[in-house]
Amino acid sequence: MIKHTREKQVKIVATGLALCMLAAPLSASAAESSVLMASGGVASVLETERTLEEYIQIAQDAQGASWGYTNIGVANVESGNLNVRAVSSTDGKLVGKLPKDAACEVVETVDDWAHIKSGEVEGYVSKEFLLTGPEARIRAMELVHTVAIANTDGLNVRQEPNTTSEIVTQVGQGEEMEYVETGSDGWVKISIDGEDAYVSQDYVTVEEKLDTAITMTELLYGQGVSDVRVDLVEYAKQFVGNPYVWGGTSLTKGADCSGFVLSVFKKYGITLSHSSRAQANEGTKISASELKPGDLVFYGNGKGNINHVAIYIGGGQVIHASSPKTGIKISNYKYRTPVKCVRVIHD
Repeated sequence: MIKHTREKQVKIVATGLALCMLAAPLSASAAESSVLMASGGVASVLETERTLEEYIQIAQDAQGASWGYTNIGVANVESGNLNVRAVSSTDGKLVGKLPKDAACEVVETVDDWAHIKSGEVEGYVSKEFLLTGPEARIRAMELVHTVAIANTDGLNVRQEPNTTSEIVTQVGQGEEMEYVETGSDGWVKISIDGEDAYVSQDYVTVEEKLDTAITMTELLYGQGVSDVRVDLVEYAKQFVGNPYVWGGTSLTKGADCSGFVLSVFKKYGITLSHSSRAQANEGTKISASELKPGDLVFYGNGKGNINHVAIYIGGGQVIHASSPKTGIKISNYKYRTPVKCVRVIHD
């Protein structure tokens, strides 16, 4: 009796997923999606603990979801990033990285490769590590998140939802902030590195989005950078997407901002405290114009009290353990106003 009910559930969910496929245009990957369903795609969806009604609702929601994609794909790697290459070959030049769970537009499939576009990156990825069709849509439903995007430069981020409240920091135009909620008073509650704050609704655009690929430009280093700096930054970047855990120091299981920094530098024989405020005094203060990959960038509240640290990776970018929602990520180093820059690698 239980087996019969289980089979009936699978049939119903399969029907719901088939409807999802009808919402997408026919392409080379449509046939591939059919194979996924036949070879266990539906069964893999049923492995999680949800009711039949929840599965049907997910399928119905996914049917009309697009988030700007016509034929969505989602990076399906256990950790790290999926290489995006200029040509459909493992020998092809790297043109970008598609982080775990990041989305892309699948242009076409060629043998074992998918031609994709994601953010500013276009190239080829191995189909083996890419969800497409109904599985990609259902996965995207779980991954989509809401952000508040600054539509003016030097946007004031305040401690409370009023113009007399303390300014916690400022963010540049185009920067994305974690969205929490919109109040009835004209203020949007956001989260920056795990701390709640407020911005005026007049100066942000709230939208749903999925993560996209990282360009190679974002991963490059400046000239004259020592080997140890290059190696340290490359080492740190392999943990992008791993979880944020308050008080943690594990690069794989979870770390907070200072725990991430101390664990990365520990590999290179540099001992740092497990505190962003303490780390700010454990090196030589430098100006932002002197930043090199491997230097530390510190952020604080409106009074200048340091409460966050990141590692500069070159090209105007930092890597940091941001918050429980985003984990370890790469950001523009001016995603919020830096209050101090420190050098702990003296080469």
